[in-house]
Amino acid sequence: AARNFNVTATVVDRAGLVRATLRGDRAGPHTVESSVRKAFTAASMRGPTSALQQATIDNPGARNLVHLPGVLPLGGGVPVRAGDEVIGGVGVGGAPSGQIDEECANAGIEAARDRLR
Repeated sequence: AARNFNVTATVVDRAGLVRATLRGDRAGPHTVESSVRKAFTAASMRGPTSALQQATIDNPGARNLVHLPGVLPLGGGVPVRAGDEVIGGVGVGGAPSGQIDEECANAGIEAARDRLR
């Protein structure tokens, strides 16, 4: 069965600058900022934000990353790659969990895969 969530999705370029944001009509106001920060974090760290979230749990030194402006180590951000090169990030906020946010971000990237160069 299809699941519908009221989320916000943001795409950033390789510099972490917002290129597009789309907010569901019933998405909470906080989802805009969280999606932007997740996308920025994924592009900047060149990896999924769920991995960074785990790193902040496992590595005391990584906990300081939360003090960097724009960084949000919560699941829901994934890097966008063209081949091996990170060319941006997608962040989703507002689903019932960071794992579902990440699934949504990955689905969006997969839908655009043929246009990523």
